[in-house]
Amino acid sequence: MQDDQKFWLRTRLGRFVNELEENVIALTLGIMTVLTFVNVVLRYLFNASLIWGLELVLVLFAWLVLLGLSYGVKTTMHLGVDAITYILPDRPRRLTAIIAALACVLYAFLLMKGAWDYWAPFASLDVTSGRWFPTGFTPTRTRAFMETDQVPMPFFLNFLSGLINDGDSYGKLPDVVPYTVLPVAAALLLFRFVQATWRIVTGASISLIASHEAEEALEDLNTSRAEGN
Repeated sequence: MQDDQKFWLRTRLGRFVNELEENVIALTLGIMTVLTFVNVVLRYLFNASLIWGLELVLVLFAWLVLLGLSYGVKTTMHLGVDAITYILPDRPRRLTAIIAALACVLYAFLLMKGAWDYWAPFASLDVTSGRWFPTGFTPTRTRAFMETDQVPMPFFLNFLSGLINDGDSYGKLPDVVPYTVLPVAAALLLFRFVQATWRIVTGASISLIASHEAEEALEDLNTSRAEGN
């Protein structure tokens, strides 16, 4: 019974992360589309525009790209070249896939360290010590006072002034908000690569990319349709 509960919680957590990831990506794309459309209408019909619209769209586009990295790993949508590995026997092919997956895990870990070190000063936090791997934290001069150029400060984020900026109010959206996607996206990418590696190790998948699996699935579908006719 306890194992069933653990499995249910793990499944529920995974489902929550998946739905949150997809909803954030969809919401980001939707806001970008609406802002761009509104700006076009204002410009051509009323000779006006949202002065902060372009900057916010650029921020959201960066969010979309960074969050899309992990989503591409989850859905095996990233491009890859498997001309050599595809002709290998099963065991060497699986070994090369595991090595490639572990290299991606290492890359994602290093990326997460770099993302944290870049974002931390904007949140009044310390960067990590160590050139490649974090060995602790180093006192860092804060950059929490830095703001975007034109994006206005939403009222529901006013708490940030007391939390990270010594009570000084913001006139524009602080840089910590758009840059928050850096460590979040890097951590999510690491999580997805660990998942993908585990699938390869356990035999649930043979590659990090869809590769010929999609072609074979399409051929099977066409064959079944032909037989049905």
